[in-house]
Amino acid sequence: MNAARVRSSESEKEGAGRAALAEVTSGMTLGLGTGSTVRFFLESLGEALSSGRIRDVRGVATSRDTETRCALLGIPVVELDDGVELDLSVDGADEVSPSLDLVKGLGGALLRERIVVQAARRFVVVVDSAKEVAALGEKVPVPVEVLPFGWRSHLSFFRALGADPCPREGPDGELARTDNGNYLVDLRFFPRIPDPERLERELRGRAGVVGTGLFLQVADRVLVGTVGGVVARERRPA
Repeated sequence: MNAARVRSSESEKEGAGRAALAEVTSGMTLGLGTGSTVRFFLESLGEALSSGRIRDVRGVATSRDTETRCALLGIPVVELDDGVELDLSVDGADEVSPSLDLVKGLGGALLRERIVVQAARRFVVVVDSAKEVAALGEKVPVPVEVLPFGWRSHLSFFRALGADPCPREGPDGELARTDNGNYLVDLRFFPRIPDPERLERELRGRAGVVGTGLFLQVADRVLVGTVGGVVARERRPA
């Protein structure tokens, strides 16, 4: 990616992330996602709380990274416990289809992100324009979170589903671990995922797979940062 495209991408991410603040009102409890676009939403939320434009907002962080950012920005964080109801979850995505289905999890927080999304009344996604695809799997693999016990036994199963599985490594060359202590396997499909719904069912039915990066029919709204501004895409009624 050339320097001009990097600058454009960052500008689009900032536009989408900051636009999501319009979804927030005082007194809300929020699900706070993870990633480079959400970073701009968190900065905008922190500024609004500091200035008093928005008050009495608290959030549930989907990762240790987000929790650390919230502490620096003055955003109160609570645990997702019994009795905590989320008014809204704001998160990014790695791919967005025309029907607003998503691939998420390249940042490694897919399981906690799903738990937060399913606890929220509304789910708003923030992305730059490069994340839009005609079909899921065109640009990025599908992350899958697996328990360390027997994790290699899943590789042949993933291949049988048509995937090219690649265990994710960290900077030190060791297997990357999520905040939950599990491993990640990235599933690449060529040229795209043929049937995302079927793939999701197969993966979720496999013992030892604890999370997938397929987020289907859960996004209520997607805010897409473009060179011309932010475009809002709404889920069409079924």
